[in-house]
Amino acid sequence: MPSNNPTEESTSESIVEQLDQAYEYDREPVSEDQLQPARYFAGAFAGEHTAGTEFVIGALFVSWGAGAADVILGLALGNLLAVLSWALVCAPIAVETRLTLYWYLRRIAGPVVTVLYNVLNAILYCILAGAMITVSASALRIPFGIPPQTGWVPTDWRFVLVALFVGAVIVTIAIMGFKKLAQFASVCSPWLLIMFVAGGFATLPGLADQVPAVGNIGSFGEFWEVAKQTIWTGTVSGGEATEIGFWHVTAFAWITNLAMHLGMSDMALLRYAKKASYGFFSAFGMYLGHYVAWVAAGIMGAAAAAHLGQPLAQLDSGAVAYYSLGICGAVAVVIAGWTTSNPTLYRAGLALQAVTPGWSRWKVTLGAGAATTVIACLPWVFTQLLNFVALYGLLLLPIGTIVVVEHWLFPKIGYRRYWASEKGLLMNWPALTAWGMPVVLALIFWYTQVIHQFFLLVPTWILAAITYVVMAGLWGAGDMEPMTGEEPQKPAPGNSPDRGESDAQPQAGQEPGGQAESSLASTALLVLAVQALFLCFIFPVAFFLMSPENYAARLQDLHFLLLILSIVYFAAGTSWAYMGRETEESAA
Repeated sequence: MPSNNPTEESTSESIVEQLDQAYEYDREPVSEDQLQPARYFAGAFAGEHTAGTEFVIGALFVSWGAGAADVILGLALGNLLAVLSWALVCAPIAVETRLTLYWYLRRIAGPVVTVLYNVLNAILYCILAGAMITVSASALRIPFGIPPQTGWVPTDWRFVLVALFVGAVIVTIAIMGFKKLAQFASVCSPWLLIMFVAGGFATLPGLADQVPAVGNIGSFGEFWEVAKQTIWTGTVSGGEATEIGFWHVTAFAWITNLAMHLGMSDMALLRYAKKASYGFFSAFGMYLGHYVAWVAAGIMGAAAAAHLGQPLAQLDSGAVAYYSLGICGAVAVVIAGWTTSNPTLYRAGLALQAVTPGWSRWKVTLGAGAATTVIACLPWVFTQLLNFVALYGLLLLPIGTIVVVEHWLFPKIGYRRYWASEKGLLMNWPALTAWGMPVVLALIFWYTQVIHQFFLLVPTWILAAITYVVMAGLWGAGDMEPMTGEEPQKPAPGNSPDRGESDAQPQAGQEPGGQAESSLASTALLVLAVQALFLCFIFPVAFFLMSPENYAARLQDLHFLLLILSIVYFAAGTSWAYMGRETEESAA
């Protein structure tokens, strides 16, 4: 029923118009004037991959009974393979095309395969984002006295309300687009990393007390002894030998973000990069996020389980973080869930937008976000997260293989790139077969345990590549004259739909004195934020080096200090980021 209030109608129309201006180059290459600087990618990778789920994964290695050497060395190699996958495979294609995977795939595989992929991709991303929301809700439940939700369905209706609230915030941020996501992550990610490190230092003395021969850790050798006996023991519960070794940990670290790098989904973010080498900024996520955070989370998980007297599998992320860091730990879990679910939901919106041409991205993201928030109310998406991550990576990997093969290999072997589009095919059967057959075989090997699921990556990629090359040749890709300069046409710099020609001249009313005062205030805020963050690191280290006497009481004091310093950091850091954003916008 239409509103009788003209003011209300005008306000609604204004909001819709503003949202429609949040143009994200959904269907065409990003223009040169919209490329982002390096710091955005460092912040985005670090923020997305320093997530609430790191508490889960770090604790998983403890539950699995992985050995200390297997974890430390396996994570180093596996994360390196992930960084190289982003930098040498995903980023170059993203920079050359400036397109999302969803629209580049349409040119390669045709409309039917693209629709199937985008719908499946969006569904999987919604489930993954829902798990991140559930992780955040696991921390917000604590002030309300809600028990941990580790079953398949919620046992407390208040948890559902918490999940709905978190979902509403995350959907709002995702609608704002890439730049807003990067700005949000750039402030949060340094603090999140420090909180993981702080939690590790804060809880290590409690674990050292369990090793009579050590008592107080004063050297790496003593830390290693504590790690082997109380954290990564090489045995599962009950004293049974573990089946998880060095290569399992290595493969796990590589495949955790399989859909993003070798699956090419991160073309959506890296298309904004000025050059392909920005793909190496994924190291901020892999080593500061995954490596450091997983190790620290393992320490915190082992300590929380020992202190609370409960199996680690019965503790959620909120419980582990709250024991280790108090209120700061709970806030860290919430923010970490936000910074990961935001870009995940953003990708889901892009995927669905590619098959809903009549809808703008924000409308599609809103719909996907609503579905994601409903999913987040069911704890099963969290409890089954690890199996789901492996499955969704495996399901999407062959599509990335097809893109890589057609983009790079076809011109070298005399095949015509975009041959299916040139032929006007609605159904690209070689692409569909190269996607479906390797996945079916991989799932058979997985569930019959012929090959461990962590080791299915390489054979699946190779089989998909061979299948696509052979079948594309049979369908006539090699009979067409190879094309040169097939890259999608890029819009001229400054001709983006939501911006006019950039104006380098000073804006009217701007005075040098005002700019100087703004710069001085911005510098002061940055210095204050850095000092607060530095102290958030120094105090836990000092706590770790102190005598273990009165450990429990001193741990509570540390929690209070971290809370005060964190408040100072976010007050100064967000103000600094806001002032910097206003300066950029006024100069544009």
